[in-house]
Amino acid sequence: MAKFTLVYHGGAMTEGEEAQQAVMDTWFAWFGALGPAIVDAGAPFGPSATIAADGSSTDGGGANPATGYSIIEALDLDDATAKAKGCPVLASGGSVEVCEALPIG
Repeated sequence: MAKFTLVYHGGAMTEGEEAQQAVMDTWFAWFGALGPAIVDAGAPFGPSATIAADGSSTDGGGANPATGYSIIEALDLDDATAKAKGCPVLASGGSVEVCEALPIG
């Protein structure tokens, strides 16, 4: 099994405690469906900065900033992509970038 990082982009924030809990319940249900494939459920991201090659930095993550991540195990990129298609961020207009984490050494 290989490890894959799911990088979340966008997605709408819900307002109100009840709506936020409903969204969290959806995430926990998806994590539950993935079962042992979840290596690290991850976390949402807060404010970010982008550092350029010349050392300058700007606030924010560019045109489509990352909003969170998870790490899963899957057989290959196709399997990881299939697993990511159930991600709740998609239902709120976001997207998921699926990246294989290559072993070092």
